[in-house]
Amino acid sequence: MFQLICKDGHARRGTFTTPHGTVQTPVFMNVGTQAAIKGALSAEDLETIGCQVELSNTYHLHVRPGDELIRDLGGLHKFMTWDRPILTDSGGFQIFSLAQLRKITEEGVAFNCHVDGRHIFMGPEESMRIQANLGSDIAMAFDECIKIPSPYDYVKNSCDRTYRWLQRCKTALADYTGRDDAVNPGQVLFGINQGTIFQDLRIEHMKKIADLDLAGYAIGGLAVGETTQEMYDTIAAVEPYMPTDKPRYLMGVGTPGNIIESVARGVDFFDCVMPARNGRHGHLFTWSGVINIKNEKYQRDEQPIDPQCDCPVCRRYSRAYLRHLFKAEEMLAMRFAVMHNLYFYNTLMQRIRTAIEAGEYEAFRKSYTSVLDMRI
Repeated sequence: MFQLICKDGHARRGTFTTPHGTVQTPVFMNVGTQAAIKGALSAEDLETIGCQVELSNTYHLHVRPGDELIRDLGGLHKFMTWDRPILTDSGGFQIFSLAQLRKITEEGVAFNCHVDGRHIFMGPEESMRIQANLGSDIAMAFDECIKIPSPYDYVKNSCDRTYRWLQRCKTALADYTGRDDAVNPGQVLFGINQGTIFQDLRIEHMKKIADLDLAGYAIGGLAVGETTQEMYDTIAAVEPYMPTDKPRYLMGVGTPGNIIESVARGVDFFDCVMPARNGRHGHLFTWSGVINIKNEKYQRDEQPIDPQCDCPVCRRYSRAYLRHLFKAEEMLAMRFAVMHNLYFYNTLMQRIRTAIEAGEYEAFRKSYTSVLDMRI
């Protein structure tokens, strides 16, 4: 399913084939948690801005409208009219970040729903059942996202339990996709490496989950409080133990600079709410740095958001107009800003792929890592 085309240092250029199309990697997955991008972008818009993979969340779609309803309506692809690949997160991160009261056992996690307070239990089998109902192309394993910092012994025990959960996920998903009424028989499972910033635990856990021969592997539990250097050091420590013939996914990361640096350390897949969230607050990514479109200096600025960008917004509208929309609190402001930022991220990945193919990735890295994260 994954084909490595070429490498430039540790940076990898490849393809990953799914039932709904082939993904060119490295790739940024556009986050549509509840089957929609926050900022009023449609499936048609995602095609326009170059999105390859849409990411939705198991927990949120289970809560509303309900995964069984989505199954009955033909699965998530049909529900949101998106015919390209979809990855669904397992719901684990949301459980551990949103639930006020939760109880972790070997079976799974019992907690109260953040929307209406009702009691919910989710374990490996429940997560796989929900994701099978959704019919995504990539299902993420159910795991515990451990807070940083946490005691070493707790992290070790959690990693061991997450491994046992992963074994159950593999068995359960194979059962669901093997049924005659499976929404997406080609759905595959990605395992998740945990261990916070304890490198020995990360490596030990990665070795164990690699033996399960899954379709792909993610590094989870980062970008949640550790320093940027600790994140990079953790990726570098784990990467040698990740199968070279499977895609590597760094969950929840990050800034353009984070992505460029992580590609240099061998990562293939990324996702982050940052481009959409920042866009909704008027923080826009450009090839010269990050601008705050609400600033007064843009009041009479007739330039596009980024003169180097050819997104639908930059081709037609000025900074002055977009600033006006934000100041007037028009919904169109968020739509335009999110569209631009996601287009920027998807274009960034295209330029990364081109640089790797040309054997010029190190020069690209030096030119853009610090520039793209800088506020101007």
